[in-house]
Amino acid sequence: MTVTETPAATAPLTTPYAAPHDAPESAAGSRLRTRDLSLGYDDRVVVDGVTLEVPTGRTTAVVGPNGCGKSTLLRGLGRLLRPRGGSVLLDGDEIGSLPTREVARRLGLLPQQPIVPEGVSVLELVERGRHPHHGLFRTWSRTDEEAVASALERTDLVHLAHVGVDSLSGGQRQRVWLAMVLAQATPVLLLDEPTSFLDVAHQLDVLDLVRRMCDDDGTTVVMVLHDLAMAARYADHLVAMRDGRVVAEGSPADVVTPAVIEEVFGVAATVLSDPETGAPVVIPRRRTS
Repeated sequence: MTVTETPAATAPLTTPYAAPHDAPESAAGSRLRTRDLSLGYDDRVVVDGVTLEVPTGRTTAVVGPNGCGKSTLLRGLGRLLRPRGGSVLLDGDEIGSLPTREVARRLGLLPQQPIVPEGVSVLELVERGRHPHHGLFRTWSRTDEEAVASALERTDLVHLAHVGVDSLSGGQRQRVWLAMVLAQATPVLLLDEPTSFLDVAHQLDVLDLVRRMCDDDGTTVVMVLHDLAMAARYADHLVAMRDGRVVAEGSPADVVTPAVIEEVFGVAATVLSDPETGAPVVIPRRRTS
């Protein structure tokens, strides 16, 4: 392993889903962006004046300590929270001005710990991902069937299709929710801790799937992750937050540095280069704050 103390170019990657893309598209090509966005709850401001250009067709990971505003930012991007200031733009449109069904055709959101409807099967929940594509007179189609079947297969849930969701383990439920947003087939996908409750093998399965969606389908993905190693391995673009603000953003090599880690997490660390992928790997040494 190579020890780095300052940002440096990583070695060529050797695995298909860790390879970085070219530089992000220009601001004019961004499907999802914010301008001076502020979000909060009651009288508390959680996200304060954040301006972001989400790279289109790339995977962006938002990282930072607990309570820094990561999930709140994602809720704002997905129109679950009304901005207190600034704006969220989806394809150039103010997201709050768009009809709900139109937003759901363009953007899928997997929140933390979604509530499972009582008595619903895996198949029935995944099929709900197709609802935004149905108008008043549109009936279930072959396209809907194919989208649901593909989502079940890609998340390894075919054998559980007729099992009740409420009888599944936490990790299995997480895959069902992911299958539902896959069936929704939106060009933009927001994932809040998509690897929660999953063991290491299934974490890799989910993040490999996210990479394939980006590489093969051109899906724009924004995901909140706690695991810096996974974020650096799978994301093209990292956004590091602290206290409701963006501290750093850019490629994993630019963001995962000793200086940024200390500023964001209050931890002194050594940054190594993963011998398999070339992605930066953090070795914590001690707390500094």
